[in-house]
Amino acid sequence: MPLYVDLHYIHSDKFTEEDAFRAHLADLNVQDKFGVTHKKFWINFEQKTMFCLVEGPDKEACNAAHQMAHMDHACNIIEVSNEEFVSFLGIGKKNRHDMALTLSGDVDSGYRTLLVLRMASFAQNDSYHKNKIYDFTKEYHGSLILRPDSQVMASFIFASDAISCATSIDAHLKSKVDHLDYTMALVTGKPVDDYGTELFAEPKTKAQYLCGMGLSNAIYVDAMTKTLSGKESQKRDTDLEAFHTIDNNDFIFSKALFTAVNGKLYCTEFKSGQLCKILGLSKAQVYRRVKGLTGMSPNELIREMRLRKSLETLKQKGKTVAEIAYELGFNSPTYFTRVFRKRYKILPTTFAKLFY
Repeated sequence: MPLYVDLHYIHSDKFTEEDAFRAHLADLNVQDKFGVTHKKFWINFEQKTMFCLVEGPDKEACNAAHQMAHMDHACNIIEVSNEEFVSFLGIGKKNRHDMALTLSGDVDSGYRTLLVLRMASFAQNDSYHKNKIYDFTKEYHGSLILRPDSQVMASFIFASDAISCATSIDAHLKSKVDHLDYTMALVTGKPVDDYGTELFAEPKTKAQYLCGMGLSNAIYVDAMTKTLSGKESQKRDTDLEAFHTIDNNDFIFSKALFTAVNGKLYCTEFKSGQLCKILGLSKAQVYRRVKGLTGMSPNELIREMRLRKSLETLKQKGKTVAEIAYELGFNSPTYFTRVFRKRYKILPTTFAKLFY
């Protein structure tokens, strides 16, 4: 039967592990009536959230069981594959009451720090670098997430491990003579949010915004990841001064900015003036906020996102450089080739041949 992970909020400041055990026992007492099996649960006392792993015929049956057990239903419930679940949350331990534990035996909150890396190599195939990145991920107890695109994604129980891994990856990539272009983002979040339809939808989306728009050869970290890393007793000595810290207001703006620019990449006439109208801000406000977040002016950001999109498109066979240039809103193939070469120190045709 399908697997589901659901979200519940804790409404009491005095909620304890014993309360969680009793709540889970109530689920177990009614589950047979609905053909479901409550397998495991995670709890974050600080954030007042609980997550349950349930096997059942459908979402409705899982919610009905919760309704009977607690006179309340899950705030959200999503279907997951076993492979996806293990990649993000791991097999892990659980105690005799089915509460999830970390490998060290502590209560597992279910929250994870995701590391997302956008990378392009312009001198050779990037398999060598990816293999090194996989080694670092394993060294720092991370779990790789398979992606349909060329991004690298990994999940970490401890924020300090994710930060140490990112630092090692950054040092490796900066030490290479190859011309590399990359951006990393570390974002911590819960497995299920109020409206998402997939595991870790919110932190994944935030990290992808930052990788899509952030400075080249830079690491971005959200405030929660930075705070958690400072609290963890097993943290390593890591210099966070090299990281760009992003707060919630930055994320709200980054979402609006990414959506606005990404939706208009293919429009040749799209410039900073149209961006200001979409965002509903003055030219000065947009310039200041875009520059502060990305290190680029609005028009530079638009061009940069077009060029980064071209890196993915050039890896695919079947389209000429001219076709790609026009599809991405460049006025001419000649202009596209010129700015591509200036930005990446290689011709687009030469870059494309690296993957043929």
